[in-house]
Amino acid sequence: MSLEVVLLFVDIAVDALGAAREEIDALNVYPVPDGDTGTNMYLTVSAARDAVREATGGDAGADLGDALAAFSRGALLGARGNSGVILSEMMRAIARRLARATAEERNAEVLAEALRLAAEAAYAAVGTPVEGTILSVARAAAEAAEAVREDPSARTRDVFTGAAEAARAALARTPSQLQALADAGVVDAGGRGLSVVLDAAETALTGRRPEPVLPRIGQHAIPIAQATTAQQPGGDLTPGGPAYEVMYLLDTDAEQVPALRERLAALGDSLVVVGDERLWNVHVHVDDVGAAIEAGIEAGRPHRIRVTHFHDQVTQQAARAEREAAGRPREGRCVVVVSAGPGLSSLFAEAGAVVVEGGPGRRPSTGDLLQAITGCGAQEVVVLPNDGDSVRAAQVAASTATQDAGVRVAVIPTQAQVQGLAALAVHEPGRGFDADVLEMTATARHARHGAVTVAARQAMTMAGPCEPGDALGVVAGDFAVVGSALADVATEVLERLVAGGGELVTIVSGADDPDGALAEHCTGWLAERHPFVDAVVYDGGQERYPLLLAVE
Repeated sequence: MSLEVVLLFVDIAVDALGAAREEIDALNVYPVPDGDTGTNMYLTVSAARDAVREATGGDAGADLGDALAAFSRGALLGARGNSGVILSEMMRAIARRLARATAEERNAEVLAEALRLAAEAAYAAVGTPVEGTILSVARAAAEAAEAVREDPSARTRDVFTGAAEAARAALARTPSQLQALADAGVVDAGGRGLSVVLDAAETALTGRRPEPVLPRIGQHAIPIAQATTAQQPGGDLTPGGPAYEVMYLLDTDAEQVPALRERLAALGDSLVVVGDERLWNVHVHVDDVGAAIEAGIEAGRPHRIRVTHFHDQVTQQAARAEREAAGRPREGRCVVVVSAGPGLSSLFAEAGAVVVEGGPGRRPSTGDLLQAITGCGAQEVVVLPNDGDSVRAAQVAASTATQDAGVRVAVIPTQAQVQGLAALAVHEPGRGFDADVLEMTATARHARHGAVTVAARQAMTMAGPCEPGDALGVVAGDFAVVGSALADVATEVLERLVAGGGELVTIVSGADDPDGALAEHCTGWLAERHPFVDAVVYDGGQERYPLLLAVE
């Protein structure tokens, strides 16, 4: 495989994903238009393409190793959303394997191995792999590539042809593997995007343009479902998991690692155990901190143990170098917040946070988050993603930047904008970092959250079927209420949230409630039904959700 082929591949992949992105975004299992898997994957590959073009100047005679390194870095920094992060990890695994091979070694055997490593990277990128997603498609492609390379006469193009064909077949099988897809009559979006990328690789090597999985089966349209275990039905509003993050370095032999992984996987999620020979870096989210540390003691010698609420360290080498060169050391603490609307951005900024614009359809990339974290100049940074599909990008940014510098960063996996508001309200830069993160995390988790929106398509929800135009109430990430009037649905959501107790209700009106009438209806209802509960109303300006609600 030559640099000329790599340059051709990235161009074809970007064009193909660009053509498919609207289809993938629009055809979404959820009744609200939150799907942006196609956009995320398109932007991820575009970032990798741009990095390669910048490194090589488009010259096919440039150094392939430099191009592959740029490709890997570009994919990492440009990764957006869960599917984009997984795709970026796969592409980086392939690039790293090809970079280690000589020109003569870049044959069918090495390419098959690279695809196997890519599939392993995809599975490693999620805490609890679920079949019927992009993972199944990745594994099928890798297994097909391994089978092709068994033929002594196999060429590199044959490997990608086999992988692409297997990916298309695996994509068509995803509804039979995941009930949520079968119920909605859809295939997996992340798998569809991966299939497009593998088709692009085949086209670059063979000149053929394979037939993709058709967007229709019989007379029924096949939407593309959101595709990661981090975002199950309920989408961006899905609540988080265990309360604590445990991180430590572990001195042990490689033989001890499989048993350690198995034990930690049973304790929690977001498990990462990476290292080489004697030193390993362990990261896991758990409720039982003691058990996670005991697992390390049984496997070897854990040290530099840190226990926080979803704590990651994030830095950026380039920004640090600039500051050191300018003689400006990092100091203090900063909060970086992802905001879904202009009014929310103003609220966050007034509270002293650094704001990164985001929300459904325009989620920030890993690079965007890195720039905000390192650009604020603080030695300690707290990140509030406020969106389930941005948490993974923040975590990837954290683990990558940790290798470059020493900024101390905690990523609190807030799933909703109102959780971010609650967490920021108790932020106290004068207290210890861990204590501050602990208080912010606890406050965010205790903020029961909901929302009101309008169905854009027919779908089955936990509250029953909905039709386009129906009012939908979201409670803790699930579509819990279906009705004909937004006001009635809003009060039903409030009733469910207040039923668990609470003293303060936060109401954030969106772009579809410009005069605040819906918010005013809610405050009036609260005054009548729950007179001892205080209410505060903000103009958030967020799209797609006329109301965001929280009870503390």
